[in-house]
Amino acid sequence: MYRHYLKRIIDFCLVAVALLLIGWFILLVALVLYIANGGDGAFFCQDRPGKDGKIFRVIKFKTMNDRRGADGELLPDKDRLTRVGRLVRSLSIDELPQLINVLKGDMALIGPRPLLVRYLPLYTPKQMRRHEVRPGITGWAQVHGRNAITFTKKFEYDVWYVDHLSFGLDFKIFWLTIKKVFIREGISHAGEATMPMFDGTN
Repeated sequence: MYRHYLKRIIDFCLVAVALLLIGWFILLVALVLYIANGGDGAFFCQDRPGKDGKIFRVIKFKTMNDRRGADGELLPDKDRLTRVGRLVRSLSIDELPQLINVLKGDMALIGPRPLLVRYLPLYTPKQMRRHEVRPGITGWAQVHGRNAITFTKKFEYDVWYVDHLSFGLDFKIFWLTIKKVFIREGISHAGEATMPMFDGTN
């Protein structure tokens, strides 16, 4: 009952109230990021696979500018991540626009994080099971290392969540997420500004 019906209803109601309460804050952060990014925009939209692998457009705050090198290619993440963007990421504020994705039904508040479309052919059949539920803003893997753990471990946590999804587990993840936000743990992978790319093995 919870997995198939109540989870979606609860998500919709909670997000609708949250957007009414903090909509002004989201607009304020967008304005600050627009200025910090030198006019390159405040929002980042990208195709991501959702439930059953269905593609949707995820919305996040844009924490990096669009600076390019002499060859015309975008500079590495660490060179484009602005000071304001780094702060926004460290506080996990960059995920707030995804509340709109939850309202639309593309995502849930809690579930496996939606990763890149290019990873789909690289998953093992077991790893692909992470798409049996809606992706989430936070999840079991997020509260067990976030970007500081390997993709292999992240996918293990995701599949475990799919197999044990319940109201009690979601409630636990919700409070653990608040704790992680305050201690700013697992923001980036060792030696990386964000997270390295998945190549099917790491």
